[in-house]
Amino acid sequence: MLTQVHRYTASSDLLQRPYHGGSKQKLIVSVRKSLDSTVRKTKEKNIFWGIEVAETLNWHRWSLGREFTKHLTLRNVCLKTQKLKFRPPTTRFFITVFPQPIILSPGMSLTLPIIFRPLEKKEYEDRIFFEKREGEFSVALRARLPRLDLLFPESIQLPSCAVYDCTEASFILYNDGDLLTSYSWEVPTPFTFVPSRGMLDPGEECTVKVIFQPQVALVHDVSAICSFGDIQEHKKAIKLNAIAKYPHLLVYVPGDPCEDVKFKNFRDVLCFGSVGVGSTVERYVEIYNASVVSAPFRIERTKEPVLRDLVFSCDVTQAVVPAGGKSIIPLQFSPRTVGAKSVDYFTIMPAGNITHSVLKVTGSCKGPEVSFQHPFVYFNCANLGECLVQRLDITNNSRVPAYYQFDMDSKQSVFSFDHPCGLLAGMSTTTLNVTFQPTHPIIFHRRVVCLVHHQEPLFLDLLGTCHSKTLNPRILKVKDLTRYRTHMARGLTFYPPDILGTMLQEGKLLVDENGALTLPPEMLEDKSPEEYPFIEPMVEYFHDGESSNFTVFPPHVSLSIKEFDFGCCAKLQEVEPLPLCLTNHTKGKITVIWTSKSESPFQVNPESCDIPPLKSMAFRITFQPPQLNSLYAAELEGFAFYKVLRHFSNIEEYVTMCPPWSLTIRLRGHTFEPGRQHFIPKYILDCDKVFPPVCRNTTTHRSMLLCNVGTTAINFNMSLEKCPSVLVKPRCGFIAPGTHQIFLLSTCPEETSVHQHTLSLHLNYCPSYTQEMTLQSSAEPLALLLEGDGSLYFKPTCVGTSSSRTFTIKNCTRLSMLFRWKIQQSDKKLLSVQPDQGTVLPNEALAQTWTFTPGEQTKYLLRSWITVWRDQETLDNKAPESIRYILRIIGEGALGTITAQEEQVDVGSILVGSTQSCELVLINDGVCSLKYILSVEQMITGPCDPEEVANDPLAIELDHSQGTISARGKVFLHATLSPTRQLHYTWTVSYAISTPKATEPLGEKQSICCVMATGIYPSICITDACGTGSACGISKLHLWRLFSLEALNQYLERDPTPQELTFRVPTRHSTKRTPRAYAPVMLDFNFGAAPVRSEPSAVVLMLQNNGAIPVNWAFLFPSDQKIDMEYWAESTEFDPSELHQMRIQDNQLFSISPKSGKLLPGQEQTIHLSHRHDFIGTDRLPVLLKVSHGREILLNFIGVTLELECHYIHFTSTKHVFTPIAIGTYDPPKQIYELYNGGSTSVVYEIQLDTLMKVQQENYHHLVFNCLNPKGEIAPGLTAQTEWIFSPLEAKMYSVDVPIHILKGDSALITFQGIGYDPFVMGESARFDKIVSPATTPGSARLSVPGLTVYLSQPRICFGNIPVYSKCSRVFFLNNASEDESIVFAWHIGTAHSVVTLSILPETGVVQAGDSIQCVLTLYASESPCFYNIDLVCEIFTQQPLDKYYKELQEWETEKARQAVEFTITEKDLITEKKRTPNESSDESSKLASDTLKSPKVFAEIRKYKTLPPIKNFHGPNLPASRSQRRQRRSKDTSRLWAQPEPPKPYFMHLGVTARSHTIDDFLSVFSDDLPQHFLYRQLKKKAARKKVADKASLSRYRSRSKRGSSIVPNWQALESCSEQEAQLVTDMLSTVIKGLLVETQFQEAVIRSLEEPIPYFCQFWSKESAKLHGKKQSPGGISPTSCSPEFSPKEKIDEENTGEKEASSARTSNPGESLSFIIRKEQSREQKEAIIRMPAFANLAEMVMDNTIQNILAEASRGEVVLTARPRIIAFPSSFAQKGTSPAMSMQRPPRSQPHVSPLISVSSCVKNSDGQRHVVLPH
Repeated sequence: MLTQVHRYTASSDLLQRPYHGGSKQKLIVSVRKSLDSTVRKTKEKNIFWGIEVAETLNWHRWSLGREFTKHLTLRNVCLKTQKLKFRPPTTRFFITVFPQPIILSPGMSLTLPIIFRPLEKKEYEDRIFFEKREGEFSVALRARLPRLDLLFPESIQLPSCAVYDCTEASFILYNDGDLLTSYSWEVPTPFTFVPSRGMLDPGEECTVKVIFQPQVALVHDVSAICSFGDIQEHKKAIKLNAIAKYPHLLVYVPGDPCEDVKFKNFRDVLCFGSVGVGSTVERYVEIYNASVVSAPFRIERTKEPVLRDLVFSCDVTQAVVPAGGKSIIPLQFSPRTVGAKSVDYFTIMPAGNITHSVLKVTGSCKGPEVSFQHPFVYFNCANLGECLVQRLDITNNSRVPAYYQFDMDSKQSVFSFDHPCGLLAGMSTTTLNVTFQPTHPIIFHRRVVCLVHHQEPLFLDLLGTCHSKTLNPRILKVKDLTRYRTHMARGLTFYPPDILGTMLQEGKLLVDENGALTLPPEMLEDKSPEEYPFIEPMVEYFHDGESSNFTVFPPHVSLSIKEFDFGCCAKLQEVEPLPLCLTNHTKGKITVIWTSKSESPFQVNPESCDIPPLKSMAFRITFQPPQLNSLYAAELEGFAFYKVLRHFSNIEEYVTMCPPWSLTIRLRGHTFEPGRQHFIPKYILDCDKVFPPVCRNTTTHRSMLLCNVGTTAINFNMSLEKCPSVLVKPRCGFIAPGTHQIFLLSTCPEETSVHQHTLSLHLNYCPSYTQEMTLQSSAEPLALLLEGDGSLYFKPTCVGTSSSRTFTIKNCTRLSMLFRWKIQQSDKKLLSVQPDQGTVLPNEALAQTWTFTPGEQTKYLLRSWITVWRDQETLDNKAPESIRYILRIIGEGALGTITAQEEQVDVGSILVGSTQSCELVLINDGVCSLKYILSVEQMITGPCDPEEVANDPLAIELDHSQGTISARGKVFLHATLSPTRQLHYTWTVSYAISTPKATEPLGEKQSICCVMATGIYPSICITDACGTGSACGISKLHLWRLFSLEALNQYLERDPTPQELTFRVPTRHSTKRTPRAYAPVMLDFNFGAAPVRSEPSAVVLMLQNNGAIPVNWAFLFPSDQKIDMEYWAESTEFDPSELHQMRIQDNQLFSISPKSGKLLPGQEQTIHLSHRHDFIGTDRLPVLLKVSHGREILLNFIGVTLELECHYIHFTSTKHVFTPIAIGTYDPPKQIYELYNGGSTSVVYEIQLDTLMKVQQENYHHLVFNCLNPKGEIAPGLTAQTEWIFSPLEAKMYSVDVPIHILKGDSALITFQGIGYDPFVMGESARFDKIVSPATTPGSARLSVPGLTVYLSQPRICFGNIPVYSKCSRVFFLNNASEDESIVFAWHIGTAHSVVTLSILPETGVVQAGDSIQCVLTLYASESPCFYNIDLVCEIFTQQPLDKYYKELQEWETEKARQAVEFTITEKDLITEKKRTPNESSDESSKLASDTLKSPKVFAEIRKYKTLPPIKNFHGPNLPASRSQRRQRRSKDTSRLWAQPEPPKPYFMHLGVTARSHTIDDFLSVFSDDLPQHFLYRQLKKKAARKKVADKASLSRYRSRSKRGSSIVPNWQALESCSEQEAQLVTDMLSTVIKGLLVETQFQEAVIRSLEEPIPYFCQFWSKESAKLHGKKQSPGGISPTSCSPEFSPKEKIDEENTGEKEASSARTSNPGESLSFIIRKEQSREQKEAIIRMPAFANLAEMVMDNTIQNILAEASRGEVVLTARPRIIAFPSSFAQKGTSPAMSMQRPPRSQPHVSPLISVSSCVKNSDGQRHVVLPH
């Protein structure tokens, strides 16, 4: 049950995909379905032969003493009636009804009751069996005890989670037991289970939540233990798997780049740009999650100052970025201060604060830009009672909407606006109508303030003049207003115009160039006249002497009160008037006239009056409200002017014109009765609670907008009792419904601490409507924060270079700050900073770049300071306030060097024209970073012209030529090599330290590493070749000549020409059938000649990649190079050569397999080339050998097909060059010219010697060219060697054309050439004696005939240069690589040299499968110098076919013999036989037998136990037959006849033997050092006639070949034909004569006298010791030492003499008492031994022993019995040897001095065996 639950819960469909909607991921593992199916005891049904029945019946919760019944239901689920029987349970605890047959119809069921009666408290188990005809099945009956068990999954895989995040999963905990159980979980961190403990009733389940909250990024694989039971005695575990990873968040700001140039390159900068005041702009930032887990994060703002304007906001404080996804975060910018630039920082921190990303947000605030078209409105002159209207254009040049308001009561003024307040849209212009309706005939001027929200106020001058019939004042003009302001600045406006005119006439005043009055120069005291200054609008607006105690200019007329509140006037008739006092501050009489409107409840009495100079006048203001419960407010207007201006006649000088002064007073009151509810104000107040930041003692302003959105007017009054430091204008007034009121607030903070301002806005005279406003202001100090507490550390820097690092300064205030860095003069060479001055925006952290340039190797401690100040403070004439901060700078100057990890990097071989990369590692072990500049020097070596390659471009390219390597760091330098020649390249990489700040900008160049590479072309070569088929008889050396393989290898070694690289890879590039060949070389591949319909001439080439790079090669036929074209584009006219090539390619006469391939370095591949002999004639086909990216060689495939019975000799060339011979050579060597018979019949040739005789006559009858065997016969498929002697007479080239006649064949004319040279002239340059070397022959040994697994260890044996009479031996092995088949071999020596004796042992033998056999080849050089070129043929048969052949042959011969004596008589032939005579019958039988023997191919079919019919030849008429009839007849005859078994076809292997013999004198003169290596064989050579005949069992055609091919020189025919007895007789006779001469004394004395001739020129070498020794050696009984054999060198003779002398002297000194006779006998014995040693017979014996010994050692080494490379070991023998005092090992190593000189060599065969059974040879020292 548990197994099923676990298996189900482990399935993948129970796991739900994680949900990324929040930071917590939930995973629910459901086992409910599993529990429903298995845990809830649902009975599993099984079907047995159509009967459905429960698998098990279980009893739970049973008790003793009771019966428990369960029912077993059987149901027939098949379509036929079922019959079955059952056997009751075997135990007595389970009881059922009495067994009886059960019959169930289809679909019917039967319930079988089973009673359980327990007697003990234990578990019971039994079975009830059911039997059917098909078989038997059973149902298990189990009764279990109450148990404790909890079911839950074995493991839970939680989703991957980020560190410090959490994820959840749930699983079902089910109580599968029978008892109530408690449980508790032991959960390792970082997992948590909820609930961690609890109680479960039987069958109850609960959901357990798994919470995974990792703290470290790890793969968590832990187990949670669940303990349950009464005492928690049961434990089960659940495996928890989860992966925690670190999150990686990236902040990306989409959209256009920032407008600010400084922030364009900043990665995480969000620029809002310029945003209108009061508006909100939202932009988005994308946060990418580059990790594979969901990453929760939170966004925090940096620490805020107290008065920080929170213009930036982010509604998202925390969120989750899904794995690999992104999260879009909105940010808002709501600026409130026009002109302010805001900077703020947000930090994005993942959970756990592991990392963080800083987002910088910037933005600026722009406000409205409202302006007038003209700063005045001029109405000129109007008559009394008229109304003039002028247009005024008001424009908003900003996109920000502007609220504007003219601060005047149009209803109570002569000037009025049709729209005194409103909203001006962005980038729009509105035209206002200004109305002038004068009430008195005077001049009018009023300077009206236009208040704009978030902008400084605008001032508009309104001018007009009114005339009546009686009064006509001078018309007031705009220029009069300008002159008035100049006069006011000069203090002249306090004088009336008449006085100014009198002063002007008197000269006390002057008129300047602008038309304004000015004092005379003497009164100005050399000062320029005052001009009207520019007054800031805020200053002009607030400093009017009323709102503040300050005025720009002293007032001319002043009111005692500007604002008055009548309060509650519920009693309309009892309102008391308001007294008003007006003061004239001028020196002239003024007239005051008040503008009176009849509908206004406020009036001034008197309406007009005159006020004397410097006097005051009292007025009364009355308030007469017309109705109760109303609000009243108005602004009364009045004008004061000099009385003289009432008529124009009073003004004589226009320059003295003075405009009137406007007077305004704000009045308000209400008539609400007590207890009556006042109007409820409905308004919108737009006011920022923080004043813009300013410096200390600097005024700051703020505008406020109050919009009346109700239907009733609002009366307001601003109370400043709680904050007298704040100025507000206007302080009182009313707001009509739907309009607004703009307030301007001003304060001047004096302290840097935050000051709270509380303003009370009283509305509609009701305290409950009072609005309290709290404003804050502070003076911003100069506060700058330096990074690192004012310390800047530089890393160690290389002297002469500079290092830079950023240093951050932060403006901690709300005002921009100017800064300037100051570096001491002495430190300016060491330090620099950029920017060194500038502006730091509010709350901005500005990064600056500091550069440190050390001048020497030392440590530096420097100081610098930064000065900061405000730009607002520069407005004053005094110096601005500034603060200086000190910066402490620490740095170090150092020196360093750069090294390479590898001083020499050998890249190896690189294909010319291609590129290869390598990586160089540069290491800096110093403490400072180094800036380096790399340079490369190239050197090309190899077989080339140094001057030519010196101008080659650089074949190396570095990925960077300069850079910086950090301290104790590495830099990977990527180099790309591209050689252009097949030469060796060496690049020396050097570096120089860049010190741009030093005196020398570049340091000394130093070599760092060397890169070597070899440019190569793809290279292949032919290492071996062998012929099969019709070419099997061609030797390897001759095959190399036919295929020009030596020349091919030489050409392949050369560099390709540019034309060959036109197409670097094989491609179809031509439209012609004979494509153009770019190959500059063409070689012949001559397959030789063979008869028609013979086997194809096949050649196997071993192609090897002898280069260092892979090679792609291909043989391309002309069709492989032709582009495939449509049939209509093909040309139908072909020349003969194209037709010839098409015939060859269509019939596939030449084939190559494979035609292309790829070879790795050192890899070999066999190529099979064949030529089919289907058509008679010569076949030629150009084949292109293309090496990709390499050579391209055109191969001319040539094959000759002959007619049958054609006599033909295949000449590879019409010219033959002999080896050069030195002139004056006494005995020139014999040279060989080969003739190959490619036909099917023997060829008789004859070389015409007439031309040779002609050359002899031309050279003073000196035989220059001599052919020793001009005639001969060549067997089919064999090669004949003609012997030539070239003997030059002069140092020149000889040439002769020699005809070679072929009997019944075509003759040929061959040109023979030879070169004679003077060795004294040419010297060492003429070394033609070394022409015989192994280098000119193939060296591969693994190439074998296809189908044969046998190979030679050496395919060619070269003895090199040897002396005459020498005996040379070589050991090689014949290896059988087959695993299951042995081979039989036989060697055939088919040499034509009669002067050479060549032997090979063994000649025949068997090589078992996987074994090898050692063969010894011995060459006995003749007495004449000659060239040896011998081809040994090894005939090889496989063992099984050979045994089968012998068996079949024996059966055939037995049957043939039986048929010869047996015959069958039939009745049909009986009559005919009777007519014949017995003689005729016997003659016919004998004839048939003879025909059978002659024609072994025609036999009758053999049948066992039946006599075969006699073999007959049936002669019938030759009727014409079709090809199919002939084929049927041939197959019928073949099946009817039993042909003689044919021997298996042998395989042939060629072994080439080459050598050159020299005379003794020539060998000593040229190869004197090599003479001791050769053994001169003095034994008389056996004659060739005495050689045994070849083995009778030889099955090869080489038996006849060797007989026919051997040509014997006529001089030796007599010796060849002599018998063995005759030869022995001659030997005995000559031996007797020679022995007699040796015994004859007179002969000996004659020989001694001939050897003792005086040497007059070398007598200085005579000495007494040599004379004594010489005298002693002349004893008559001794043998003269001078008769030593020539094979011992003079050095050996001197050594032996010295040895003998030492022994004699030691003998004399050791025993002086010995007699003289004993000494003489001992000396004679020694001399006799030396004479024996010098005998040829002894030398031959010693050589034979040495030869056999070495052969045995090599044979044992080849079988692994001897390890030749092992160290010598000394074996301790038993004590018997020690008792004798002699060590066997020492005796072998150190022989006595008296032992012959050759004896140590014989001891080489001594060997011992080690513990492994191997024998080790102990060689002598």
